[in-house]
Amino acid sequence: MQQQNIPIGTLVDMYKRGEMRLPEIQRHYVWRATRVRDLLDSLYRGYPSGSILMWETDEPIPTRDFAIAQESTAFAGRKLLLDGQQRLTSLTAVLNGEPVSVKGRKKPIDILFNLEHPEGPPSDGTDVESDEDSPVTPDDEIADDNEEAEDGEQGIQEKLSRRTFVVASRNLLSQPQWVSVSEVFRTANDAELLERAGIESFKDPRFQKYSDRLKKLRAVRHYQYVVHVLERAMSYEEVTEIFVRVNSLGAKLRSSDLALAQMTSRWPNLLKQLEAFQEECEQSWFTIDLGQLVRAIVVFATQQCLFRSVASTPVEKLKEGWEQAKEGLRFAINFLRTNAGIEDESLLSSPMFIHALAAVSRIKDNKLTAVEQRALLHWLLVANARGRYSRGSTETLLNEDLAILFRGGGVTSLMDPVKRQFGRLHVEPGDLAGRGVNSPLFSLAYLALKAGGAKDWYSGLGLSLTHQGKLHFIQWHHVIPKSLLKAQGYETGEINEIANMAFITGQTNRRISNKEATGYLADVVAKQGEDALSSQCVPIDPALWDTARYRDFLSLRREQLAARMNAFIKDKAGL
Repeated sequence: MQQQNIPIGTLVDMYKRGEMRLPEIQRHYVWRATRVRDLLDSLYRGYPSGSILMWETDEPIPTRDFAIAQESTAFAGRKLLLDGQQRLTSLTAVLNGEPVSVKGRKKPIDILFNLEHPEGPPSDGTDVESDEDSPVTPDDEIADDNEEAEDGEQGIQEKLSRRTFVVASRNLLSQPQWVSVSEVFRTANDAELLERAGIESFKDPRFQKYSDRLKKLRAVRHYQYVVHVLERAMSYEEVTEIFVRVNSLGAKLRSSDLALAQMTSRWPNLLKQLEAFQEECEQSWFTIDLGQLVRAIVVFATQQCLFRSVASTPVEKLKEGWEQAKEGLRFAINFLRTNAGIEDESLLSSPMFIHALAAVSRIKDNKLTAVEQRALLHWLLVANARGRYSRGSTETLLNEDLAILFRGGGVTSLMDPVKRQFGRLHVEPGDLAGRGVNSPLFSLAYLALKAGGAKDWYSGLGLSLTHQGKLHFIQWHHVIPKSLLKAQGYETGEINEIANMAFITGQTNRRISNKEATGYLADVVAKQGEDALSSQCVPIDPALWDTARYRDFLSLRREQLAARMNAFIKDKAGL
């Protein structure tokens, strides 16, 4: 195996010229802009950031397109990128100022550089992101955790000023100390950038500092990656095994990614079929991860959900499983949207639910009695709210439910394991104590309030995760502002309880910011009526809006939310 040290600038040029290609065993581009921000910060500081793995071959290997368009070249396909796709795609996007294609849409990655960043090591720790996107959090810097709007604009700006790189926003770009990273790499002339930053002469004490920092940023092009190149003599099967082992040992890919690699090495162009089905699901506002599509194939090919059988399952059986999976998943999405009111996958406490619903569809051949329909809906709402697949071994629990279905236990039998797992099925006020947005009950709260007619407090828009325009995206909002509760000494878990959350649009959330609840809630009642609050189970007694009465507020709202949740499940399931 050869080893070379290649500068980032050269790798980006190879990427754009089409000298390297992406084998079909690779997953698609998945990085969020905040991860690109952190990569740039590491490179700027000279931190280690991994290595690159390629395979140089003349074999006609099935490939897929990168997330950024490449030029045609006579050397296309000779170098296949096995490890480093996310980094090189991100760097190509930023250094060349090109958008990436994600789920069929062009998406720019615009990172800003702080000319006034503090000296020394980074002051903020690196965020560890969830594998699943939040239903309400946009991928931008200011709304990283969807709470910062309530800390006030000044607090946000102070936090961002301590960072060297941030995800761009219109507000930051208008400030002189922030410059676009892509713009820095587009030119070697600092004059325009410095002038925009307010530097009018060489005598300005900031001139040398800013010039040195821009030079250091451009030096990222010269950062060298160690590139390992596998031998031409290796077969595609052996290279796939290396790919699986590298990513298994490094824990860089999930088991579903490795299973997909094993499938595609024996099933050419599978990835294109999976991505075409993903696009179909997107038309119904459902994003199904490739890993879940792979699991669906396994479920219908083997009647269980573990990936360990993929390598030994004949390709023809996998293909039959895929045909069954597509029909089952279509039913699952339609049932979730129309029967349960679950608009997209983000309202599921686990994506595993789609497999159980898909299995019901195929086993029953889409012929469910009225009793079975009600039983399936009741099971879904209760199991989702309780976190059926969110505790312990999710695969073991899903296999338990699949065994019931595939062995003829029937839809009505699905509730038995839930009863054994949780004891009671209804929600009690105490269940909400200390439970925040990561609790399965959070989605149930949203569904129950939406069904009860909750609306945005300023625009009057009903709740929906499919609203058009970023201003109207639904966010969760601390009814009693977080910053005020912090100042009073309340613990984080108590501040971030579901019972302190309401659902409003992003624009309304920013308008309210960290205003005293006694003031802004009175304004809401005056303009929208008391129903605007009661529909969100917010107490209408003004005395309870006082920060000093926060625990009384929580106690009453827990009771009202629990009652609303139980009534929602009962009404939906026709009990």
